[in-house]
Amino acid sequence: MTRRVIVVLLTPVVWAPPGIGLDKWRHALAEDVVDLLATLNEVDPAIAATPADRPLADAVAWPSMQVYEVPDTTVNATFAAAAADGYDQAAVIAADVPDLPGLILGKLFRPLTTKTLAIAPAEGPGLLGVASRLPAPAWLPEIDLDGETAATSIRPHAPNPAEVATAPPWRRLRGPADLPTLDPAVEGWDATRALLTGGLSPA
Repeated sequence: MTRRVIVVLLTPVVWAPPGIGLDKWRHALAEDVVDLLATLNEVDPAIAATPADRPLADAVAWPSMQVYEVPDTTVNATFAAAAADGYDQAAVIAADVPDLPGLILGKLFRPLTTKTLAIAPAEGPGLLGVASRLPAPAWLPEIDLDGETAATSIRPHAPNPAEVATAPPWRRLRGPADLPTLDPAVEGWDATRALLTGGLSPA
């Protein structure tokens, strides 16, 4: 049986809505993404964080959830940690997608039955996530979810460009223009919703 893990990578957050502290906003976003992963079937949820962000990871992790301490916030370091933990496949996703549909995560893994790598772009610069068979291929360049990396820039590194698939995109919450795209009718993202409506917020 193929062992799969989805890892929330705690990358820096540089924007928060007016009146909401950056740390509280980051906590709420991460908490909602972790809560989403904890409900998925046939895949293990995990968190990856640098030593400086370990307190945040421990605060939002569910009981028994694996927390990988990584030297930097790259996809590559996270893949290495998951491979060392015995997983056959891993997906690394951004921590600022509180309303991400679980269906998109399934589509990130699906290409790995025939492909080596799958990349989900963000709506805007950067990536939503990356999935790979493990260990990750040696040709994989350093990937930063917040950088300008795209599937088109990774394919040339592969011996066979067809080994890199593209999964559906999703919007990340990185600026004021992203807030109106949140749908109050969609269930979930409770911590983010609470901050935006003035309800109870994470400590």
